[in-house]
Amino acid sequence: MWFALYYVVAIVVLILHFTGFLARRNLEWLLYVLALTVFPAVWFL
Repeated sequence: MWFALYYVVAIVVLILHFTGFLARRNLEWLLYVLALTVFPAVWFL
């Protein structure tokens, strides 16, 4: 359940990033926080 929610949030953040929504509202840090949360999972896989 949590993985599905995480992926939905990740996809929404990526869509908002590529449409420029995050940049216009100074929320680009959300993309970096998302990337930092993915990094440990990739590291241990």
